[in-house]
Amino acid sequence: MTTEATTIVAGIEIPSTNPVFLTVVGVHVLLGLACVVTGAIAMLSEKRAGRHPRNGTIYFWCLAGVFLTATGLAAVRWAEDYHLFILGTLSFAAACFGREARRRRWRHWVRLHITGMGSSYVLLLIAFYVDNGKSLPLWRDLPPVAYWLLPAAVGIPLIVRALLWHPLVRQ
Repeated sequence: MTTEATTIVAGIEIPSTNPVFLTVVGVHVLLGLACVVTGAIAMLSEKRAGRHPRNGTIYFWCLAGVFLTATGLAAVRWAEDYHLFILGTLSFAAACFGREARRRRWRHWVRLHITGMGSSYVLLLIAFYVDNGKSLPLWRDLPPVAYWLLPAAVGIPLIVRALLWHPLVRQ
């Protein structure tokens, strides 16, 4: 889609005035926010029946929606957004991997689950900052490479910490 018209929402420029495109963006944003919240709740919850698996499942299905909407959005603006499609594909693939490791109880499933789901969350955040960092306070003052590196620089050590210290991994 090549258009000169844009819509500004909360200081973020959306490169369209098309109502269908804007609706898909709105659904995408709501699903992304749900991912951030439910993913954080799942990560911070005790790993037992209840809160962790419930929020992890919500995270997974909201991420599936984010992936689908991101695919559609990238398809109509491929030249500008193909990298976001790649990040979305990697994020959803990592979540599928982490979920299947848990569901099928693969050998070392806890490590695989933590790595897959943690990587999925980090990639989700990278995609958000790569797409929106230039419009966000504080982030807009950083060089664009920081949009890629800062979420990874925070997330990867947390994943490694979980892999080394989580009680289910240490058993």
